[in-house]
Amino acid sequence: MKKNFLIVMCLMMALMASAQDLVVCSYNIRNANRGDAKNGNGWEKRSVYMCQQIQFEDPGVFGCQEVKKEQIDDMLRLMPEYAYVGVGREDGKEGGEYSPVFYKKDRYKLLDSGTFWLAEDPNKAELGWDAACKRVCSWGHFKDLKTKHTFYFFNTHMDHIGVTARREGAKLIVSKMRELMKKNDPVILTGDFNVDQRSEPFQVFINSGFLNDCYEVSKYRFATNGTFNDFNPLNCSNSRIDHIFVSKSFKVDRYAIRTDGYWDNVEMYEAKPSPNAPMEVKLKEGVRRNPSDHYPVVVKMRF
Repeated sequence: MKKNFLIVMCLMMALMASAQDLVVCSYNIRNANRGDAKNGNGWEKRSVYMCQQIQFEDPGVFGCQEVKKEQIDDMLRLMPEYAYVGVGREDGKEGGEYSPVFYKKDRYKLLDSGTFWLAEDPNKAELGWDAACKRVCSWGHFKDLKTKHTFYFFNTHMDHIGVTARREGAKLIVSKMRELMKKNDPVILTGDFNVDQRSEPFQVFINSGFLNDCYEVSKYRFATNGTFNDFNPLNCSNSRIDHIFVSKSFKVDRYAIRTDGYWDNVEMYEAKPSPNAPMEVKLKEGVRRNPSDHYPVVVKMRF
């Protein structure tokens, strides 16, 4: 009897621990455009593999960048378990790229949300400082329906050209986070920051006093490449320009830059048989492709 009681208690503790787990992801999915399609990396083809990849990682909440409205529609069709918050950066409605926050509808309740521009006036859809493009940061305030925990999730895409825009944009994000959060509220920040871990804007987040870089604090790490690949599976780098920052209240268990790809079936042809495999194995040679020109960053953590 005592043995059965201990088994039940252990199972209950394991279930409680798993309920505390939160998987988050940052993924620049690359905007849909004709040029990529001509080179074999069109959205229509790669979107299916990308959504399968996301569903396998099973994030409760995740941030994407470079997302156009038609891409959001496709993602919701392929992954109906998710909803999103965010607006287009050009007009605050549906124009231009979004930096949306996706979340599982059956697990999280949306308490509040908003978007601000990385600009001198964050309430206006305008260029900020020396930026080449309008840039936004979208956020959501969520309640976990299982654990009752609440947390903020911010997602952004900083400028690829403007040095001042990246520095001041980082400062603005930290300021807005402080403004929106109550004392000790858990917070997550994802994004394509267009700066790596050695840059000044990166240090703005580290020096905020309340954010950790998940790469640095994770107990287990699997990151054999940087986060930008330019659609070439053979490219490698030690620069991480896509980041996940979390408040110090989170315990980060696992961090990974997922370099999974897919094979282009259209371009496959028969390969030479291998003497090291049984005759049932029919090898083919093909073109390996990446779902995006960035790799997703995936983190598993707990409150």
